[in-house]
Amino acid sequence: MDYCLTPVTDVAAALTTSPAGLDATTAGQRLAEYGPNRLADTKQKTLWQLVLHQLADVMILVLLAAAGVSVLIGEAKSAYVILAIVVLNAVIGFVQEYRADKAMEALQKMAASHAQVLRDGQPQQVLTADLVPGDVVLLEAGNVIPADVRFLETHALKVDESSLTGESGDVEKTPDALPPGDYPLGDRLNLGYKGTAVTNGRATAYVVGTGMGTELGKIAALIQTAEVVTPLQKRLGTLGKRLSVAALVVGGLFFGVGWLRGEPWENLLLVSISLAIAALPEALPALVTVSLALGAGRLMQSHALIRKLPAVETLGSVTYICTDKTGTLTLNQMTVQHLYEVPAVTLPGLADRNALLTALALNTDATCDPENQWLGDSTEVALARYAAAHDYTRPALEQQFPRLAELPFDSERRCMTTLHQTPAGVLVLTKGAAGALYKQLAGSQQASIIDLTRRVDEMAAQGYRVLAYGAKVLPVMPVDLAPAAVETGLTFLGFASLMDPPREEARQAVAECKTAGIIAVMITGDHKLTAKAIAEQLGIISSDEELVLTGPELAALDEPAFAALVEKVRVYARVDPAQKLRIIGALQARHQFVAMTGDGVNDAPALKNADIGIAMGLHGTEVAKEAAAMILLDDDFATIVEAVRHGRRIYANILKFIRYILAGSAGEIIALFCAPFFGLPVPLLAIHILWINLITDGLPGLALAYEPSEKNSMQRPPIDPRQTIFSDGLGWFILGIGLLVGGLTIGMQAWSIHRGLPHWQTMAFTVLCFSQLGMALVIRSRRESIFTLGLFSNKAMLGSVVLTVGLHLTILYVPFCNELFSTQPLTVAELGITVAVASVVFWVVEIQKLIIRRRGSDVMLQLKDKSVALLSRRAT
Repeated sequence: MDYCLTPVTDVAAALTTSPAGLDATTAGQRLAEYGPNRLADTKQKTLWQLVLHQLADVMILVLLAAAGVSVLIGEAKSAYVILAIVVLNAVIGFVQEYRADKAMEALQKMAASHAQVLRDGQPQQVLTADLVPGDVVLLEAGNVIPADVRFLETHALKVDESSLTGESGDVEKTPDALPPGDYPLGDRLNLGYKGTAVTNGRATAYVVGTGMGTELGKIAALIQTAEVVTPLQKRLGTLGKRLSVAALVVGGLFFGVGWLRGEPWENLLLVSISLAIAALPEALPALVTVSLALGAGRLMQSHALIRKLPAVETLGSVTYICTDKTGTLTLNQMTVQHLYEVPAVTLPGLADRNALLTALALNTDATCDPENQWLGDSTEVALARYAAAHDYTRPALEQQFPRLAELPFDSERRCMTTLHQTPAGVLVLTKGAAGALYKQLAGSQQASIIDLTRRVDEMAAQGYRVLAYGAKVLPVMPVDLAPAAVETGLTFLGFASLMDPPREEARQAVAECKTAGIIAVMITGDHKLTAKAIAEQLGIISSDEELVLTGPELAALDEPAFAALVEKVRVYARVDPAQKLRIIGALQARHQFVAMTGDGVNDAPALKNADIGIAMGLHGTEVAKEAAAMILLDDDFATIVEAVRHGRRIYANILKFIRYILAGSAGEIIALFCAPFFGLPVPLLAIHILWINLITDGLPGLALAYEPSEKNSMQRPPIDPRQTIFSDGLGWFILGIGLLVGGLTIGMQAWSIHRGLPHWQTMAFTVLCFSQLGMALVIRSRRESIFTLGLFSNKAMLGSVVLTVGLHLTILYVPFCNELFSTQPLTVAELGITVAVASVVFWVVEIQKLIIRRRGSDVMLQLKDKSVALLSRRAT
């Protein structure tokens, strides 16, 4: 049944209830049938399930197998190091997953714990969880509505539904059935929703939905979805599987070839394990996590709190920001924007006071407490605040013109009237919709209605809410206070145009998003005209090709039709939570990477399902914060732009680290795999490979997280989420540098053996380590020379290289470390040779970047020449 379209008597019949409520027996039966009025929660993983989940990764399983084989063949040292790596990764992953998602708990807190109901015709307090369909609840100002209800009686009832619908301003409720039609949540004026707050008046209502059957319950169901996988998670997952397969293939191939050649299986197995270890960058998962954590710390300094670490890199891939209007792009504070006064209107008894400002101050129920906090309906507060800013305050004016009576606002009259004593008589002030006041104007002003209507319509077309004021002075207080008797013969004073204004900083932020190739889309529960007006002011809509779509219009579109339009729409108005998910899903289906900002309960499902959910920290609901991956601590839309800038830098630095670590791993694999085919012994032991992967790769790789942002990072398009890690030439770089590093290592080994040097393995090990350190210095930029960037522009990198060199020298020259790592001290000459050979990698990469710069300069010169020639032809 569509309760908003159904008369109250038919609702009662459908629910088998009456205005006296249910009896206790029926209520008990229905509680057993429908279940408690609470939100269901998803089953949480046990601690053991969380632990096992961390060990289910393919790369971890290969490492565990390598550790087991190492123990069997007597390489216990390697096994211990491998197990330490596995435990470290498992702990980090466990801590991340163990953070319980508190969105459901926050939703539970929104609901009232007790409710006032009629049972057996008598008022009584019951637990909210015990409410059932058909119960009659009693509501008054200050109550949280305990279930979805259909109002039976209302008395000046207003409800704040902004957290659910996204609309600023309280909603006046009515018990009347609505005309046939399709109404979004915010327009169902005879329904109340679980978790929203009564701000004014009182009411009785039938419970029509409980628990997960409420609108709040539907949102809870939408929140209970799997976490969105970020681009980096997808890429690292694919990379891990490919590397694991590569490790098994390379190790198995080496073992098979050696077996056919008749080599001892123990040696073959040992080398195969070394190859598998070389192919798997053990430090990668931990270092990526640490890099993200460092990035999250920097974002915190920019007022962006990261709740889910993968969100740090996700920011770099964002192509769409779907933002709520109220409180995100706007101040969430109704404000008088324009005031129109009818010329030459004076009222007796007001002396020299402005008649319209006097009406704004007196015809209101808004108050200001001693702490200068305004209380009351948001619209009335806006009017009273505007008057107070012009030195027309209600307390001061009421001392001179005390209120004698009030005719409260109701939806039929669409106006409110107050009566005040003045020296000239009783001042009648009426406020309401302009159309309602036109009918009550004195005959002398009837001719001006056409002009007034034009002015009001112009403001309404721009999305403003318009409230008009009329007045008259009576000689004495009327006996008959019926509206029909009091609200007639009025003089039109003017009107106020109100709007929840856009944030000034949001306009600049939207412009910066466009420069960065990011499209801002407004998704709101507010009216179409208001949403469009705000969007145009902010620059979200800047051409006729950019569309505005309402919720009912969206509902009428099938999936193919919507898919054809989705990338053209810039504003969605009067949408419900499920439609927000549909919008995000349609964009994601077209390979867009979507961020969703919001602050209300209605935003939570979209925040949860977007590629990155961004909640407001100051005015956001707890539900929104718990569903989001990032929280703006200052509620400033401009902070998103700064966060995107950080996200792009962090993502670029992670790619540099992957580039660095995989090129080094390729060199290790080539050295280990190819050396036996040249008649050479295995150049490295498993413990050497682990040292390189953890220390030589780890410390400089971590320092790459501190690399400053590259130039013009916010003047280029977002990172394509469909790109693989090996795109943009990364695969060729890894192969080329891997061949170079592997070749230098084998060459150093062959030369040392040929010269009869007993330290040949240590020399090969040192070349491999130092060549990767040289690569770490030059890999900081794909284009700029290290001498242009400066060694001190990333002090962490310089420090990590110095530290790694010191640690490597320690394992070469400390006797205990010689035994543990199977190394021997090198002479000064031998050490100098290894440094010289390793430096080849440094200079090769620098020369490669020089070629890239020159080619880029040639391209720019060609473009410049073509532009000059084109301009010359046009000039002639």
